[in-house]
Parts: sequence; structure tokens; C-alpha cells
Amino acid sequence: MTNHPWPVEVRLIQAENILRIDFDDASSFQFTAEFLRVHSPSAEVKGHGPGQEVIVPGKRNVSITRLDPVGNYALRVHFSDGHDTGLFSWAYFHDIGLKHDTLWAGYLQKLSAKGLSRDAAAAKGLQFNA
Repeated sequence: MTNHPWPVEVRLIQAENILRIDFDDASSFQFTAEFLRVHSPSAEVKGHGPGQEVIVPGKRNVSITRLDPVGNYALRVHFSDGHDTGLFSWAYFHDIGLKHDTLWAGYLQKLSAKGLSRDAAAAKGLQFNA
């Protein structure tokens, strides 16, 4: 038995490029595809240990192309840029939902500090260590 909130509804709102998840603790979170892409729990973004995180620029217009359930504990999110290696557990979704504003502000600050952009044309597909 888990002590993490459990999803009661998961909805991809493709017209708005948003994934909405409602949990059994009455919390509800809406994630843009860009937010999920740049906060993917994959090794490509998180690295293989502390201090190996990567800033992923140029994802403003990325979209979610598909969601695949992984067992009953996670989703594999497929993005329009081909990224699909992160497994988003329900606990991870809940955690980043609670920290959304802080995570997003930190991401924007890191982009700015490195002179990077949310736009693909400016980023040219580059990724930089955090």
C-alpha cells in the first residue's frame, strides 16, 4: 500500500497541450507539455546522479503525442521532439505538481543565466548542464 495520493482522473487536453491529473487527496494539477518535457525524470534530463542535471532549452512548442500506462504506477509520456524515456510515476507527478511554481521559476532563471531560450530556433537543440 502506498502513502502517496493516487490519481482518480488523468486527462490529456490536446487543444491546450496540457496534461491534467486529479488525485484522491483532492489535489489537481495541470502540466504543460513544455513543463513536463524540461522536468522529465529521464536520465537525459536528471543525469545519473546529483549535480548531473541538464537544462533543456527550446521546448516552448513541444507537445505530448501519446501517453502509455506503465503498470499501475506510472505513465510514459511521448513528446513531439521524440523524447519518451522518462517514466513519470504518480508520486513524481504529485511532487512536481506541489512544487510547480518553484520548479518553473528555477527553470526560467537557469535558462536566463545561461543565455538560453524556450524557443527552438534560438536553442538549436542544445542542452546544457545545470
